[in-house]
This record gives sequence, C-alpha cells and structure tokens, in this order.
Amino acid sequence: MLTSAGNSTWQQHWARTDEFCGNSNTWAYFEVKQLDVEMRYQWYKMNIFIRWLAPTRQTIIIAFDTRSPIAERIPSSLQNPDSTCLGDPFWVYARLAADLVDLQDSAVWAIRNQVRAIETERKPVGKPQPDYRHLHDVARHAIHVSESLNVATETMEGILVQHDNFLSHDFSFQKANVDTSEDIHRQLHFYKAMISNLRHRSVSNRERLQNEIQLAFNSVAQYDAGISVQIGRAAQLDGAAMKTVAFLTITFLPATFLSAVFSMSFFDFEADSDSWSVSSKLWIYWAFAIPTTLATFGLWHFWHRIFPPTFVG
Repeated sequence: MLTSAGNSTWQQHWARTDEFCGNSNTWAYFEVKQLDVEMRYQWYKMNIFIRWLAPTRQTIIIAFDTRSPIAERIPSSLQNPDSTCLGDPFWVYARLAADLVDLQDSAVWAIRNQVRAIETERKPVGKPQPDYRHLHDVARHAIHVSESLNVATETMEGILVQHDNFLSHDFSFQKANVDTSEDIHRQLHFYKAMISNLRHRSVSNRERLQNEIQLAFNSVAQYDAGISVQIGRAAQLDGAAMKTVAFLTITFLPATFLSAVFSMSFFDFEADSDSWSVSSKLWIYWAFAIPTTLATFGLWHFWHRIFPPTFVG
C-alpha cells in the first residue's frame, strides 16, 4: 500500500505472486489550478479509481467529481488502447499523465504570463503606485501551482516505484507483455520528468514574482527617501532664514530695549529755529548699547555649551 497526501494521492493494492488472485485496485487523485487572464481561477480534479482484472485483461475505471474539460479528456485519452497494453494495469496512468502534463503546463504558463505582464508594465514617472493586492494574488496562485506540481511529482514517483514492483514479479500472464510494460514504464518516466521540469519553471515564476514585489517595495521606499531629502533641504533653508532673523533680532533688540526702558530721546525739534537737534548725551546710549549687544551675542554663542541639549534615544 502506498499513499501520498496533498493535492495528489496514489494508492494501490495487490496480492503477492504466490497468492495472486488476478485483480488490482488502484486509485489516483490530482488537482490542477487554472488561471485565466482576468485572474479568475478554477480547480480541475482528476480523481480516478481503477480495477484491473488480469485473467480477462479488463480495466474498470471510475472517475469521481469530473468536470469539463476533465470529463471530456478522460474518455478521449483512453479510447482505442493497444491490445498489448491491456496486460499492464498501469497503461491508464501513462495516458492520464499526458493529460495531467498538458493541464499543468497551461497552469504554469498562465502564471508566467501574469508575471511577465507585471515585469513589462509601464512604471509611472512620479510617485510609484504598485498594486500590492494584485501582486500578492498572483503570488498566492503561483504558490498553489507549485504545490500541486510538487505533490504530483511525488505521486508519479510512487506510481513508478509500484510499477517497478509489478515488473519485478514473475506473473505468468505478464511474460508476453514485457516489452509493452517497459514502454509504459518509459512513458511514466517521461511524464514524471515533464512534471518535474514544470515544477522548476513554476519555481522560477515565483522567484521572478518575488523580485517584482521586492522591486515595488524598494521603489516606494526610494521615492519616500527622496521626498525626505527634499524635506530636509527645505528645513535647512528654513533654518538659515531663522538664523538670519535671529541675527537681526539680536543686533537691534538690546539697543531698542535700552532706548525704550530709559526713554531716551536723542532728537528734538526746536520750533524757534525750525530745525532738529541731537542730544549731547547720545554717547551714553552707545556706551550701554554696544556692550549689551556684544554680551547678548556672546551668550547666544555659548548657550549650547553652557546648557547642552538633551537628546532623546
């Protein structure tokens, strides 16, 4: 008995050579996720139970929950089998594997087309506006396709192991069909290799998509960093303007303060002579204003050294 869990499952049972009753029951289950250009998806299921009767070389096939196009593919693929193939219980899987490869190939290239459309999309000149929801939706579908391919590969390996087991037994009814069974085995190997190759392509699609997602994040971060640089430059200009205002304020404020506090009037209008006169005590104003202004400049210069700022963090 062999069982593989996941989106694909394989089970088989038959008796040993010395107790062989002439019957073989097998069951295989595969799932394929198909995605169209409108991002609509559908799961296709290939759920097959096969009963093989060795004495009469009859094969009974039961397909569960089949939908289009699987419902049409299975009868079409199994039509008109070679009579020599009927002596091998695995002839059905060799034909169904071809359909599985075709469906998986379509699923992988559907993801590839979505990834390629993202790669070739024209980027805006201004602020990047990536559609993160679309990117992650495509990534989700790519993960599902890779998952189904991984499990399908393991399932095909299990089928090959059991076919090897079948070929290793010396069944009397099998001797005349050795060449046919070996040909079926080669077909199973080929389709298993095809599924494995598609799995590598699917991994490449996922890596390319992750690269585009990372590029989208980096583009937005780079744009935001550029905006931050512009904000910093504007802040520098504002800081330079504030320093100019502060310099002018320190230059004129002490002298203005002294003049206002002491009510110093340095100019007087004489009506008799109809002229302006300057006070002879003007030197007192300069004697106090100049040292006060210099002291204010000195305090401003050494303020951060006397009282260093406290930084957070």
